Amino acid sequence: MKLAYIGTYPPRECGIGTFTRNLYNSMVINNETIKDSIEGFIVAMNDHDQTYNYPEEVKFTIRQEHQRDYLSAVKFINLSGADLCILEHEFGIFGGQDGVYILSLIHRLEIPLIVTLHTIIKSPSYNQKAILVEICRMANKIVVMSHKAIEFLTSIYNIEKEKIVFIEHGVPDFQFSHVQSKEEFNLENKKVLLTFGFIGRNKGIETVIKALPKVIEKYPDVLYMVLGKTHPNVLRYSGEEYRNYLQHLVKSLNLNDHVFFLNEYINQKELFKYLSASDIYITPYTNEAQITSGTLSYAIGVGSAVVSTPYWHASELLADGRGKLFDFNDSDGLSAVLLELLDNPEELKNFRKKAYDYGRKITWPKTGEKYVAVANKILEDKPNVLLKKEITLDPLILPPFSLAHIKRLTDDTGIIQHANFGIPNLKEGYCLDDNARALLMVLMAYRQKKNTLALDLSPIYLSYINYMQNKDGTFRNFLSFNRSFLDEAGSEDSFGRTIWALGYLLGNAPNDAYYQTGRSIFFNASPNFEKLQSVRGIANTIVGISYYLMVNPSDDSMIERLRSLSFKLIKQYEENSIADWKWFEPLLAYDNGMIPLALLHSAYILKDSKITSTAIETMNFLTEITLKDGYFSAIGNEKWYSKGGERSLFAQQPVDTLAMVLMYHQAFHLTQDKEYLTKLFACFMWFLGENDLRMNLFDFETEGCCDGFESYGVNRNQGAESSLSYLISHLTVLLAFEEFEKIN
Repeated sequence: MKLAYIGTYPPRECGIGTFTRNLYNSMVINNETIKDSIEGFIVAMNDHDQTYNYPEEVKFTIRQEHQRDYLSAVKFINLSGADLCILEHEFGIFGGQDGVYILSLIHRLEIPLIVTLHTIIKSPSYNQKAILVEICRMANKIVVMSHKAIEFLTSIYNIEKEKIVFIEHGVPDFQFSHVQSKEEFNLENKKVLLTFGFIGRNKGIETVIKALPKVIEKYPDVLYMVLGKTHPNVLRYSGEEYRNYLQHLVKSLNLNDHVFFLNEYINQKELFKYLSASDIYITPYTNEAQITSGTLSYAIGVGSAVVSTPYWHASELLADGRGKLFDFNDSDGLSAVLLELLDNPEELKNFRKKAYDYGRKITWPKTGEKYVAVANKILEDKPNVLLKKEITLDPLILPPFSLAHIKRLTDDTGIIQHANFGIPNLKEGYCLDDNARALLMVLMAYRQKKNTLALDLSPIYLSYINYMQNKDGTFRNFLSFNRSFLDEAGSEDSFGRTIWALGYLLGNAPNDAYYQTGRSIFFNASPNFEKLQSVRGIANTIVGISYYLMVNPSDDSMIERLRSLSFKLIKQYEENSIADWKWFEPLLAYDNGMIPLALLHSAYILKDSKITSTAIETMNFLTEITLKDGYFSAIGNEKWYSKGGERSLFAQQPVDTLAMVLMYHQAFHLTQDKEYLTKLFACFMWFLGENDLRMNLFDFETEGCCDGFESYGVNRNQGAESSLSYLISHLTVLLAFEEFEKIN
């Protein structure tokens, strides 16, 4: 069996790195008790572009904030011959918002996955919960180190209990004499209290310092040792502020002879000697939110008498007389506990024995055996890797169709273009693009679902379009919240999107008043059709004209306009395409699917072979780039994708997904090839987590759609463009399924 491990790793100074090394050693190096032949390697996480002199078992490194490193790493793992991957998960060691980058790696894994969860948050943010749920979904088994963790996973994150395995935090199998260790450190005449680990405010060390005066009054030979460096993240953002505060507190209480700070990251062997030399080990954390504590496990493992605040892991591990608890931030309570123990050496000795006996059960060799058993069981069962599942057309997995967020964004002027999370951002006002999309969406919703709210909203968007039209037929785009015009003429893109919506209205008007209003605006704008130069402005206009011609097929002048605009696009294609770049421009930018979509519509009307072949060829080119891994990966708007360059992964936006959904739907109309419906649904599933980051864009709470993926993760703002893109795509999927049913 060959194993790939992902986590931090020494010499990086990190508790999870130590855990990863111990787990690797117990399974691969020191596995005399394990009969299987096991080999493995490490994929190590580097922080903030730091580099380390890693040992030979580290075969690959990932820079935390470099998303492409995660993609390179998973390729390496998949080609390494590894049978199974073990991931050490902690939100802070992976890149992106709340460590979201790790999802792009595990999504592409072609081998089974075990995940060890080092942190499980009781009240997670939306992002934290979504990320952890997705990690758990992709994992074959989830290892946790406390029963509280199982409770949280099942009740808060809705993870099935059968997937969770309880394996306690391992401890090194070091054994040192209490007396000899004291002698080695010249502590034989001291009553030693000890705290170790990375230093930060949540450690609560000030609680111990404030408790010491009462203890020292009776036991002047007490020495409190604090072993450990300031946590790297604390040091990076706050420097030694906390350590300086502690040292000042020591001085103010006249405790200089009773408190010793060792500002070092010591190795495990030395650490266990210090633990063995201590009389009482203290973990004074300031709150309960600690699901796993490696330092506490080590103290139990060596047989320390442990005193702790009742954080989750401590309450569990110190049960049955293995230690003693005191309240958070309760210095007086701690003083009383310490005096009680120091007054009763036999009780202290009893605590040490119970802890030691328990520690013998959780040594790393035993922990390694348990992990190997889990891995063997997974491989024996020959699991299906979730990555390889085929996305099939299934409308039952769609969330219920809802206009709740659109109603929230709409007032009597139009739809507000931006939102802060799910709340309309009135400061940004309105734009023509979004009101045109909104008109298209509500017309579709009324036609397909007879949604009365859609009908009620439609005159608002149509009125906005009418209000923004200039005398020459062009349109303004932006309007402030106080209804002041912010431009004289909008972009060709906004013009084209408006014609698209108006064309759809002329083919699907719910009554004559809507039809007549739409027709007037449409034909007032029509003299500007031939003036269009931008490919997307032309493409959107072509779609609008095509919808108009579906119900007015004898309008010869409009047919010629359609032909003229279509060949403008073909000319662009002929000027820019080469053997390996079948596209209309020297780059793939935004809203790419709209251009082949336009030619597919035109081909349906004009029955022109050149238009048809160009549409299919460019659609196939776009498919090859964005749908090659079985899910849709939009061209990122960060830097786009220039011919001969490298494509951007971020920022991916919903409007690009909408264009692809519509493109494949029209391709199905033109060819009746059912494969296009599969591709359509795969693109739609981008909204529901089948994407590069494995994150939902649809927000089940607000019923809106997030604005896309940025380099840090999901942009949780839910503006009009993104939510309308989702809803139009949703309605298109429902329509496609109806059409699919008719031909089967």
